[in-house]
Amino acid sequence: MGTALIYDEEMTRYKLLWLDPDCELERPERLTVSYEALVQSGLAARCISVPVRKATDDDILLIHSEEYLEAVKKTPYMTLEDLREFALKYGYVYFHPNSYHCALLAAGAALQLVDAVMSGRVRNGMALVRPPGHHSMRSAANGFCVFNNVAIAAKYAQQKYGAQRVLIVDWDIHHGQGVQYAFEEDPSVLYFSWHRYEHQKFWPELRESDYDSVGEGKGAGFNINVPWNKVGMRNGDYLAVFCHVLLPVAYQFCPDLVLVCAGFDSAIGDPEGEMRATPDVFAHLTHLLMNLAEGKLCMVLEGGYNLTSLGQSVCVTVQSLLGDPAPRPANLQGPCQSALESVQCVRAAHRKYWSCLKHAAEAPPSDVSTKRIKIEEKLQSGEAAEGKDHVTWPEPEKCVAPPVRTAVVIPEDVDCPDGCQRFHLPNNARSHSTKDDFEGDAVTKLSSLTALAGEMEKNEIRNGLALVSDVSVALETVIKHATALKQRVLVVCVGGNGVMSHLPEDGTTLTVDIHKGALEMPRCKHYIPVSLKNGCGETSGLVQATFGLLLPLAYEYDPALVLLARFPGTGGPSEDAWQQLVCLLGGLARGHMLVLVQEDEKALVEPTASSLSGNPAPSLGQLPAPVTEDVEALERLRLHLQAEWTLLRTSVQESGSEDK
Repeated sequence: MGTALIYDEEMTRYKLLWLDPDCELERPERLTVSYEALVQSGLAARCISVPVRKATDDDILLIHSEEYLEAVKKTPYMTLEDLREFALKYGYVYFHPNSYHCALLAAGAALQLVDAVMSGRVRNGMALVRPPGHHSMRSAANGFCVFNNVAIAAKYAQQKYGAQRVLIVDWDIHHGQGVQYAFEEDPSVLYFSWHRYEHQKFWPELRESDYDSVGEGKGAGFNINVPWNKVGMRNGDYLAVFCHVLLPVAYQFCPDLVLVCAGFDSAIGDPEGEMRATPDVFAHLTHLLMNLAEGKLCMVLEGGYNLTSLGQSVCVTVQSLLGDPAPRPANLQGPCQSALESVQCVRAAHRKYWSCLKHAAEAPPSDVSTKRIKIEEKLQSGEAAEGKDHVTWPEPEKCVAPPVRTAVVIPEDVDCPDGCQRFHLPNNARSHSTKDDFEGDAVTKLSSLTALAGEMEKNEIRNGLALVSDVSVALETVIKHATALKQRVLVVCVGGNGVMSHLPEDGTTLTVDIHKGALEMPRCKHYIPVSLKNGCGETSGLVQATFGLLLPLAYEYDPALVLLARFPGTGGPSEDAWQQLVCLLGGLARGHMLVLVQEDEKALVEPTASSLSGNPAPSLGQLPAPVTEDVEALERLRLHLQAEWTLLRTSVQESGSEDK
């Protein structure tokens, strides 16, 4: 179906016409640099170009007042002095004779993207727009924003396409208060924002940007604010919030559409954000959103003021939208104390609204909170903020897509799925068995698995699927081969009865064994049994285990190869949950994953291959509350492991938390 890219040079044709230090960062080069980076990398040519259109009055009035719209309509005819006076009515915004025209194009571009995605013409896409939108309110421009592009798009999707639930993810470094105000009483829109806050010392300096602003009336619980109370947040801080806050709630919410306020001032080097998250993390954040709403994902550009990190971040985001392998995350550490405080506070504030968070710890006591630390005004302190020191970072790793995306080792009587290639062992590498039937030769079958893993190691093949006669034997064979090549291997076992406890425990592998049974504590760091009362067939419990344990462990371990093994018998996941698991794990190890399935489960070949080929997984529906015993067991296991696996931490009281 492809990825849409929306850009029009016309949106660069306005700029600041007077001296205003507060507004000089917002300039036309932000848009041209973003687009040129996509062109030079060859990514723009791989996208489906969608033309912009002007938003109509009816479109704008979905969010804004008629009085405000009529006032903005007059700006093309104002003198320079009139424009300055008009801008002064609002905050941190400027107007140009062409601002209104460009603002209509920006909002219209977001709507064009929604049309393309919701109609099925494309799977996902990005709109490079200017002016940004998430600060503008019903009757006010604000923060470089004229019309609220994403808020308008959400209302439009609901009105035109009947989207019942819309998720808005705002990873811009400023709080999108305009989006919050638009939907704070609306339970059909879940708004998530992380933003630099510094205990209300950072713009827009609003009390309602804090974690305890959860929405009003029927919308209570549908507004999630994650305040960053210090600068210098890193990749691990961002991933921790996704795993322990956003993703569990988003999967329970089950949106029909995901909209992203894609502001890249949250990337390293940005003068506004002063954060330390490298551009490659946005590839992972994007990937983790791509299986919600059956893949209907719309990115709309917001902020981003370091032109280098902006261009890099836009590129890795579009690469993920296109289905390219994500680079391995750089310098991944556990969340810092300040980030943990925010995570803990948010989870505590929302636990009464979301069953996936009902086990969350209380908000930290005041003697633990970083609010004890006096925040001095920068001009008074005379000290350079961490983020404003001169910082450098490597370019994102170039992840070259292998010639073959998905290879399958399956019997000849099983049709090869669309988009896949059969993998056959070269003749000179085959076993000297007397049997003529290659598929019946167990030794040759195992040799084909090790050869397939070897092709992944050489980046000739991205991922693979094999039907095997004995999952345990096949798994051990591939592990032995991969560890001999000094590869770090993540082994994920689902179903079965915890039979893989004899796998290596020396750190060459990390095994997460999810199965039916009673709680058992791991005896070592690298073999982790995850026991669920009803096994993986209880989807809510599996999702809880995936986001609360599996993904944080996997990202911290940073494997070079993922082995996903589905064991036969009762307690296995549903087909839809299985596809979700395959898709989510595909963001690790540059996409190098081998899936092993028992040969009598031929019905799983098509759905598994579909997920490996980059198709979004089916929706899981609005998830019920997980079984209480599972919630308690998973939380006990997480608490047991968090001392050694720092991405599992969700509170400041947990061991080893250090401010950094």
